[in-house]
Amino acid sequence: MLRFGVDLGGSKIELIALDDAAAECYRQRVTTPQGDYKKTLLAIADLVATAETKLAAVGSVGIGTPGSISPTTGLLRNSNSVCLNGMPLQQDLEKILARPVRLANDANCFALSEAVDGAAMDAASVFAVIIGTGCGAGLVIDKKLINGANAISGEWGHNPLPAPSQEEQAVPRCWCGRSLCIESFLSGPALSAEYQRVGRQFRSAQEIVDLATKGDVAAEAVLQTYELRLARSLAQVVNILDPHVIVFGGGLSNMTRLYDNVPPLLSEFVFTDVVQTELRRPKFGDSSGVRGAARLWS
Repeated sequence: MLRFGVDLGGSKIELIALDDAAAECYRQRVTTPQGDYKKTLLAIADLVATAETKLAAVGSVGIGTPGSISPTTGLLRNSNSVCLNGMPLQQDLEKILARPVRLANDANCFALSEAVDGAAMDAASVFAVIIGTGCGAGLVIDKKLINGANAISGEWGHNPLPAPSQEEQAVPRCWCGRSLCIESFLSGPALSAEYQRVGRQFRSAQEIVDLATKGDVAAEAVLQTYELRLARSLAQVVNILDPHVIVFGGGLSNMTRLYDNVPPLLSEFVFTDVVQTELRRPKFGDSSGVRGAARLWS
């Protein structure tokens, strides 16, 4: 039996197949049908059918998706791919694929991948953070994914930024309708918006890092502000969960300076004498989430 993992993203849907040794033996991606729920289902079904034809084998299917399944209604909620919200995604996929399907939040899949055989495979407790287009996280203890009573464990990005300043309180509401969400300060779009406010022009996250390296004062100030906000936000997690390792994922996890600059800042906010929690890069990078989706059948 193969294990298929599917990463259902806002712009692309990716499938991989893992063999018995958890080695990747197939990969394919397609563009996500924008705003079309039925076409999204068909795209996933076609990916699985194509993989099984090429590999001449059947497999289990795990899906990583934005949002999560409500334990009360069985419907997807909290997805920034809004066409999925309120839909019986798991049931519909099980019908179209004619087999049981396991589904988890994409950040949870990322956490599972990095905790089982990734960057934090040696850690008893892992909090894995996504900082990219959005901000999410997953919690794994003893290599077991923790979903929680409400199936929202790790929804770090939609907690309020700790101790917001008066200036921070003026940031527009998050897409979820709440005020001061961490995602509104630490996502890639939020970093660009902060530079645009200070530097008077739009720059991508990578451009901001490059400018800071070249001595751009505004870029350096924006990145230092970002790092301090990240430390404040992570310290809240450490004070509550006290994980052994925090793994970063998402596009902003590629900023090398975070791994040097953020750990010293944590000590100001964490309720301990010496902060032992380590911040680590992901082992599998952009492939981690889809590997974790496959590992939902482990």
